[in-house]
Amino acid sequence: METYLETERLALRRFTADDADLLIELDSDPAVMRYLSGSIPTAPELIRERDLPNILAGYEKWGGDLGLFAAHEKDGGAFIGWFLLRPEPAGPRHEVELGYRLRQAAWGKGYATEGSRALLDKAFMELGVCMVWAATMSVNHGSRNIMEKLEMTLAGTLPTPPDMEMVEGSEFGGVRYEIAKEQWEQQ
Repeated sequence: METYLETERLALRRFTADDADLLIELDSDPAVMRYLSGSIPTAPELIRERDLPNILAGYEKWGGDLGLFAAHEKDGGAFIGWFLLRPEPAGPRHEVELGYRLRQAAWGKGYATEGSRALLDKAFMELGVCMVWAATMSVNHGSRNIMEKLEMTLAGTLPTPPDMEMVEGSEFGGVRYEIAKEQWEQQ
């Protein structure tokens, strides 16, 4: 396993073509998918035929520095989920999205904050990123708390996409948080 990034407790690596089952298991948990699809699991064939090929293509597109990264506990190697650091498909490389999706067993252990903080460091110190943003449902307080721990600033509200109207709390829309390199350097 080639490590992309290490923290005190986590090892992040690029996904491989053999990782479909990890993604299928993660996306089959209704609690994990609560604010993403209204608890509806992602169909395994979509993960195999669409999602995983798109993840792998992202490494090619961004030179392996940006994309979606599998996260494992360093102690024991358990897969805990993934972290994302990448630009919008047609967006500038110096503005990237931060994201995470973790298994329930990894919730409440500080992993999302730890992995995200390491990715922010890498983005600003090594990758020439100027601004990082993250978005979530307004009612997803767990994710919002992480963004606030990272000292990201609430930048605005977002409309609910039409395909997410069945998600609990969708009537409240979403929120976008941001942090600029200058803010990060002052922490």
